Amino acid sequence: MTDATHYETRPEDRIPFPLKVVYGMGAFVNNTLAAAIGNMMIVLNLGLGMSPALVGLLGALPRLTDALTDPVMGYASDNTRTRWGRRRPYIFVGAISVAIVFTLLWQLPAGKTEGWYFWYFLGGSLIFFLAYTVYATPWVALGYELTPDYHERTRLMGTQNFFGNIAYMISPYFLAIMYLPVFGDVVTGAGYLAMIIAVVVIGLGVLPAIFLRERFNDVTPEESSAKGGSRVGYVIMDFLRGFGKTLSFKPFLKLCIATFLVFNGFILIAAFQSYVIIYYVFGGDQAAGSVFVGHSGLVQALSALLVIFLVTWLATRIGKRRAFYISTGISMVGYALKWFCYTPDNPWLVLIPAPLMAFGLAGLFTLMPSMVADVVDADEVNTHERREGMYGSIFWWVVKLGQSVAILGGGLLLVWTGFDVELGGDQTAEAIRLMRLCDAIIPCVASGIAIWSIASYSITEEKAHEVRMQLEARRGSI
Repeated sequence: MTDATHYETRPEDRIPFPLKVVYGMGAFVNNTLAAAIGNMMIVLNLGLGMSPALVGLLGALPRLTDALTDPVMGYASDNTRTRWGRRRPYIFVGAISVAIVFTLLWQLPAGKTEGWYFWYFLGGSLIFFLAYTVYATPWVALGYELTPDYHERTRLMGTQNFFGNIAYMISPYFLAIMYLPVFGDVVTGAGYLAMIIAVVVIGLGVLPAIFLRERFNDVTPEESSAKGGSRVGYVIMDFLRGFGKTLSFKPFLKLCIATFLVFNGFILIAAFQSYVIIYYVFGGDQAAGSVFVGHSGLVQALSALLVIFLVTWLATRIGKRRAFYISTGISMVGYALKWFCYTPDNPWLVLIPAPLMAFGLAGLFTLMPSMVADVVDADEVNTHERREGMYGSIFWWVVKLGQSVAILGGGLLLVWTGFDVELGGDQTAEAIRLMRLCDAIIPCVASGIAIWSIASYSITEEKAHEVRMQLEARRGSI
């Protein structure tokens, strides 16, 4: 099998662009919530005086529950039967629930102790992430089944990735909004901002549940006749069996490995870029260096929107696997250029690698969800079951788990370089050299291994077409 085979998208397989936008609104909501819960937590330190260590715990502990709640929600979504579908009821209820919980989470009364705020926010965060999972996991799974076409899936995921990235262009301004004088203080500002976000989440989050239609409402495993405790045992065993089958499917594992490497190769050194710009390019001048950190980030964010269109177009011409090679390879060039362009001789050169680096994550999160949808079809051929929810939940859990590990690893790596914040602009030459090496080389190496992993990924366009023909012959065209 090669990526050269090309099949045109049938008219009946196309998703009208307005409906692609509707699905993209779910991505905007999903990313807005993810960015808000992270960016707004600084208020606990700046506005309430909570210890940064406790704030860090509040950021990490609730996310540990994702290891359980994500796959459980995926399983529940896969095995739900209602007149409205398997996914849509959860999406509708989840959007409203997570918005309400998020609003209440930030209504923080004055005059309480640090311990009170910690336990209030921890309990509220656990409920928030549960409601968030109820919304996000079925929304992800719904996208995998909206079209059976190999290329239309890429167009759909490109559209949702575009709108999802807009959320990350808005969220950096949340802190400034909370500090607006009209609110009086930053804690009150957080409460009002949460209300605004909640209105947006409900208004846009319910749209996929209202306007999109599921294709596989009735394609679920046969009901067990077990009753009582034996029924509970059956569900547990069926969940574990599905979890094991999902993790053992080799094409899916390759996608998870590649995503883990590309995404976390970037996250691992995310802070290094700022340190290199500030302490090498600007000799420790934090004010001047932070401006160029912002310039670089803005160029990269704007470039990502264009990259999404380019990668989507490229994948529909040469296949997803080859498009991944190209987009990831271009990002590797961008990372390597940091060694040459991050220089005190001309600070403006730091902008050159930014649009090239944008190919990494923008291409990754356009192609990988589309490829997971192909994996779900291939799995159905083997198991006679559809597990969009399970595949989506495990894929994104791997991303979140890797992100947590990478953030921790990045801090340890920075310590290993010998960086000492007390030295300011007088860092040792060895520390600067090691920071620059890590900043340029680590994401290049991780991305290179990811390309090697995808080289043996077996679901090409021709294979995907064969799988579709098998499924349609078995259960008819849906």
